[in-house]
Amino acid sequence: MTEQPSLHADQPLPAAAPPAEAPDHPWHRYVALGDSFTEGIGDPSPESPGGHRGWADRVAEELAAGHPDFAYANLAIRGRLLGQIVAEQLQPALDLKPDLVSICAGGNDVIRPGGDPDRLAERMDETVAALRGSGATVLLFTGPDIGNTPVLGSVRGRVAIYNENLRTVAARHDAVIADMWALRALADPRMWAPDRLHFSPLGHHTIAAMALEALGVPHHLEPLETKPLPAKTWRTARTEDLVWARQHLVPWVVRRVRGRSSGDGIAAKRPDAGPIFGEGTPPGSGEAAGPLGG
Repeated sequence: MTEQPSLHADQPLPAAAPPAEAPDHPWHRYVALGDSFTEGIGDPSPESPGGHRGWADRVAEELAAGHPDFAYANLAIRGRLLGQIVAEQLQPALDLKPDLVSICAGGNDVIRPGGDPDRLAERMDETVAALRGSGATVLLFTGPDIGNTPVLGSVRGRVAIYNENLRTVAARHDAVIADMWALRALADPRMWAPDRLHFSPLGHHTIAAMALEALGVPHHLEPLETKPLPAKTWRTARTEDLVWARQHLVPWVVRRVRGRSSGDGIAAKRPDAGPIFGEGTPPGSGEAAGPLGG
């Protein structure tokens, strides 16, 4: 049995190579809506539009393999609230006439003071109804279990309520649920980026595989094993927490106090539906890609 590579959370993962046989699926045009999670923040990739790859790009790579007519657009922008996503991305998505749409939204709302998971679900219900009314398959994401996450763990109950509401929305409109709450692998700290707010390349890879399985699509995103984390002393862990708070938490809080967003001035990285691999060779499929290229 071949041993799987051991990877650090910040280390880039190989780009997808087209499978020998095209995966069997009915979709030809995929549009992704959302915030930083769908934009791919935490998964840096200089070769990708916008400098980030992410789970949605990885899903599109798999769906495009062996399907030369497959097109993909990603309208997600970091920091966006649910209302902004609906106002800015819904109609452009419908105009692209997709047959598959993913939307993950509301997470930035839920973690804010006073975030109401019931009101958010009502808005999401209207949005999914509009997307399903176009005839597209809709893929929804529950939020991950953040119980062990510093600071954010305090809103775990609101995330759980919102997730249950999302499951109701999915059942009402025959949407597909990609259940991050049930994806226990995300409890591993290496699934998260250094800011502890976004997923690492390994996290995005793992979520992409789960999303494809939720859609019932065969794929080649194999699980990747990691070496056990070394034991930390209390002092080391405390020092890391203080560094994280100074470098990531404080700037995040300051932006919200000032009414600013990390997405201010940022445009969608793939505003038009087009080939995921462009005109050249798919990343990871030829000699040009290194062992960890992509």
